[in-house]
Amino acid sequence: MRNQLQIALLACTLVSGPTCRAQSSPPLDARVIELTADKDSRFRLGGKISPVIEVRPGQALILRIVAVRAQTVARDGSVHGLALLDKNMDPVPGWRFFLHPGVQELAVAAPSEPGRYHAVCTIVCSDNHEGMGFTLWVTEPKESTKQ
Repeated sequence: MRNQLQIALLACTLVSGPTCRAQSSPPLDARVIELTADKDSRFRLGGKISPVIEVRPGQALILRIVAVRAQTVARDGSVHGLALLDKNMDPVPGWRFFLHPGVQELAVAAPSEPGRYHAVCTIVCSDNHEGMGFTLWVTEPKESTKQ
């Protein structure tokens, strides 16, 4: 069994290369955003419910999320979920997560197109589930005025 695993890993490394490797570390300049996915089915930033978070296009982010169990739990043990939706309510690639109890650090990049994006919970966590979300506002950097 052990030899089969070693052969499979070696074959994966030789044939597929990058597809088998773990994701690289997030950039050192990534912005850390600390959120709580709370027991009352609300996302919080500090004490603010359903916050608006302003970021730059393509900005490296680390979402540090403390997930607290609400009323229900999914079969896989997830207590909340997170998906980012664009203006057409389509999911943004790379922005779908299942949150388990405790702290999770999720390395993502902000969408490259400016605009307002809506993050929603994807696990029916309680009767208040539909109100669980926050807004990611992607804005262009402000032009500096030259004098």
